[in-house]
Amino acid sequence: MDFSDRIQRVEPSATLAISNLAAELEADGADVVDLSVGEPDFPTPENVVEAGQEAMAAGHTGYTPSNGIPELREAVAEKLRDDGLDYEADNVIVTPGAKQSLYEAVQTLVDDGDEVVLLDPAWVSYEAMVKLAGGRLNRVDLSPHDFQLEPGLDDLGEAMSDDTELLVVNSPSNPTGAVYSDEALAGVRDLAVDHDVTVISDEIYQAITYGAEPTSLGTFDGMAERTVTVNGFSKAYSMTGWRLGYFAGPEELISQAGKLHSHSVSCATNFVQHAGVEALRNTDEAVEEMVEAFAERRSFLLDRLGEEGVEAPEPDGAFYLMMPVADDDQAWCEQALEEAHVATVPGSAFGAPGYARISYANSTERIGEAVDRLVDADLL
Repeated sequence: MDFSDRIQRVEPSATLAISNLAAELEADGADVVDLSVGEPDFPTPENVVEAGQEAMAAGHTGYTPSNGIPELREAVAEKLRDDGLDYEADNVIVTPGAKQSLYEAVQTLVDDGDEVVLLDPAWVSYEAMVKLAGGRLNRVDLSPHDFQLEPGLDDLGEAMSDDTELLVVNSPSNPTGAVYSDEALAGVRDLAVDHDVTVISDEIYQAITYGAEPTSLGTFDGMAERTVTVNGFSKAYSMTGWRLGYFAGPEELISQAGKLHSHSVSCATNFVQHAGVEALRNTDEAVEEMVEAFAERRSFLLDRLGEEGVEAPEPDGAFYLMMPVADDDQAWCEQALEEAHVATVPGSAFGAPGYARISYANSTERIGEAVDRLVDADLL
């Protein structure tokens, strides 16, 4: 077979590759502490599960309007208005997962040769999505600034120009857990307006923060007409397998992106959308309990690493930590998995060589055991 150039521009997801290797070891009987996963280790809240079951029992198993059922689009718009964004239901497309939202936005906005700016470390799939659309990447390294954007604004300013088509901002960040300050986002606004650049604001970890209050980029003056806001249900509501996300933006964008949406996935799953309404409206307490548990685990992990002399930037959100390791982070992660049976993700997969991404979406007992194993294997 002759394969397309576009598919040969990209590699498989590094995070899923690590998970697959860990699964193979477990299938062979190994006890692997998996600190590579990008999903909460909590069950979906029971009221959300019940809402999905009731929706199926009520016959909500057919196609829906392509952009989503009216109840969910309105619930999403209400949530976004609470965040300070002036959106109505017509500004929203519901997708099978936030990843699909990002893919559709990039495909709608990026042409062959268009420049897209990423803030490194950046989630692995941004690069693949841009390459599939034919775009070219210009990357800004935030690792010298403990992964914070505000001290890196001069670097971003040097990277952006009138030739920049799109900037992707992810706060709270995967893989760093950084929450960008309002001053940093105001700097993004100034650059985007000056150079007439569209910005994707990926806010999938918005609900998972520790003392920091993330601001939606689209709330800044001049950004409403140039921001695509992406969010979803996987992280906040522990609904990864339900595959439910959304994006919102100007009606012209929604009209254009809706064409791709209708010709690709048709619609998100019907009964899952009804569960999404329940999640948005009646699940705050469960989310708070989950975030409290993540906060405890974050502190525990930082303390344990500190005991071993490892200093890592303290994350303000999400459930990841970037730990400095050997220069060859790929080899370090492979050794950690093969010898210590601890799964992590190489920082180079995110544009941050010399680090490993640690997910603390696991119990304190297992996190502690992972640190012990890495010490015993002379990896810490």
